[in-house]
Amino acid sequence: MNNAFASKLSFDDDYMWVHLIDGRRLGVPLNFFPRLQNATPEQRLHYIFSGNGQGLHWDELNEDISVEHLLMGHADTTNKRTIKRLA
Repeated sequence: MNNAFASKLSFDDDYMWVHLIDGRRLGVPLNFFPRLQNATPEQRLHYIFSGNGQGLHWDELNEDISVEHLLMGHADTTNKRTIKRLA
């Protein structure tokens, strides 16, 4: 995906805002990533860019997010929920 490189991150109470090098800004609900949602505002700011901005990494939270996958609408896949069927 072209220009799927982050240049900056910011947060509000409900969203992570990923600023891309091409000027786009992507709002990602924090509930897509429970580790970020449950983190303190200070912990959320302790990130690094990996792959020249292709990825986002929080060492303290053990969280890695691909910018390309965010653009495709992917959420955290490490905590898959089981859907119970109604009988």
